[in-house]
Amino acid sequence: MNEQDKFARFGRVNRRTLMLGATAGLAVAALPKRLFAQTAPTLVTSIRSLSNPYHAVWKQGAEAYAKSAGLEHVTLVSEGNSEKGIADIKAMLAKTGGNMVLNSDPNDTPDARPIVEACAKAGATVVTQWNKPADLHPKDFTPNYVSHIEFDGIASGKQIAEILFKAIGGSGGIVALGGMISTTAAIERKKGLDEALAANPNIKLLDFQVANWKSTEAFDLTSNLLTRFGDDIKGIWAANDDMGVGALEALRAEDLAGKVPIVGVDGIKSAVDAVRKGEFACTVTSDPFWQGGMGLAIGYNAHIKKFDPAKEPPEHREFYGKALLISKENVEEYYKTNVESQPTLDWNDLWGRVTGAIRT
Repeated sequence: MNEQDKFARFGRVNRRTLMLGATAGLAVAALPKRLFAQTAPTLVTSIRSLSNPYHAVWKQGAEAYAKSAGLEHVTLVSEGNSEKGIADIKAMLAKTGGNMVLNSDPNDTPDARPIVEACAKAGATVVTQWNKPADLHPKDFTPNYVSHIEFDGIASGKQIAEILFKAIGGSGGIVALGGMISTTAAIERKKGLDEALAANPNIKLLDFQVANWKSTEAFDLTSNLLTRFGDDIKGIWAANDDMGVGALEALRAEDLAGKVPIVGVDGIKSAVDAVRKGEFACTVTSDPFWQGGMGLAIGYNAHIKKFDPAKEPPEHREFYGKALLISKENVEEYYKTNVESQPTLDWNDLWGRVTGAIRT
């Protein structure tokens, strides 16, 4: 074979090799992004608003867990807009190619379904908390939908009401501030209040107003209620602490702080401070630091196959978490371990705070 023939032969081989390489490159480019996603998933938190102290602590817990696990973490905030909340989650699913673990507190109860369906379609893992339709169940979207977490709102609403009634001497008028009425927590806590009222006929509910979980709305409503009812208001029941703090500011403007007791739910710092000062009779905390971190921990452990959701008992799929009452009896100890310092939690204890399956 002369040099010219060799050149022609090897030239053809090289061109063929180049063509095969180019074809392979096109095939690789056409493969799903999920195949080339990073091995470690992105941890994603979706909450309502960082201006709400409860959700601000939730984010701290999420970041603490992500740091302990050495994983990237992203926080999405809906600002009370359901469409934005759902759209942001779908955008993150697209960005990660579905390689993500979502811990979501849906803005409203109906939002949970499109969130879960989008995660299941993308192959992502999701844990929801507080809000979901009664007919939406993790078992129907196994393995993607791992768990749903709530806290017994009826028990909390009733417990804080009973403490309020005791604080005002067992008789007299109260006013109540409710959360977003379409959310599970607001509905259940109101039921708890109603149960307590039914068992205490000497307590009169002067008015119930919806303040949508917001301190600003609660301040305005309480100011108006004080104008309407004056000294007839002996106590204030609030479905969450942020509204309770708004009510406290309205009382403070009338020099009534500490004279008209308030009760709430969430255990935010300002409410704990108010318990210490005798301005709140109590608050109940679901521990948003734990919620923010453990929701991701449960989802991540399922995502990396450390457990199979399908093999878990019902009380691990839809469960109530443990809540803690904070009153004058234990507020100093709680302040020392949960406010002055960041809580130390065992993120591997996935089911340690399960108190039972959610009633249907």
